[in-house]
Amino acid sequence: MIDTVRLMAWLSPGYPVGAYAYSHGLEWAVECGDVGGEASLLAWLGDVLERGAVRTDLILLAHAHAAAEAGDIPALAEVNDLAVALAPTRELHLETTQQGRSFLDATRAAWGSADLDRLSEALPGEVAYPVAVGLSAGAHRMALAPVLAGFGLAFLQNLVSAALRCAPIGQSAGTRVIASLTPRVAALAATIPPLSLEEIGTATLRLDLGSARHETQYSRIFRS
Repeated sequence: MIDTVRLMAWLSPGYPVGAYAYSHGLEWAVECGDVGGEASLLAWLGDVLERGAVRTDLILLAHAHAAAEAGDIPALAEVNDLAVALAPTRELHLETTQQGRSFLDATRAAWGSADLDRLSEALPGEVAYPVAVGLSAGAHRMALAPVLAGFGLAFLQNLVSAALRCAPIGQSAGTRVIASLTPRVAALAATIPPLSLEEIGTATLRLDLGSARHETQYSRIFRS
């Protein structure tokens, strides 16, 4: 039970990682008309989940979790180096590394342990967000399955929150989108544990290009 409550705290909107400042390219998608309502938001987020960053992040998280459980610092550093390098744009690089460092610092301060401190000190520079979560969960010997599902759902919930601020949808529509995506998050999370790092891959080119264009978008309220 304590692990479940801890996970809920770590992935809540109130955890001090600054997730509210990022839209993962969604603000540009709204600006150019790709997302203009409930149906298009659901389609966009479904691609982010199954063909984009969520699937990639879950694989990275799982490998960071395994490395942390094993106390394998070289493997942990390798996963983190890959995760940081995979960010396709400056803004998405900032999104993952700023949240990763903030998450790790906050978790060490509030839920510190000898294992977490030792492993964290091996990553003194940039830390990708899924690696920070996987490292922390592994150091605390938390079961992988709920961490994967929780992280995936929290990722999408943050983007729905962003959509409520920049897209023409309301809270009821946003709630329906999350309800539609929840079983897909669970299904995806169940496929992750046996996957290798070589099986990482995305097919969200328009999101990646949109993220680059967002850097010079005239009016912006998000950092990505």
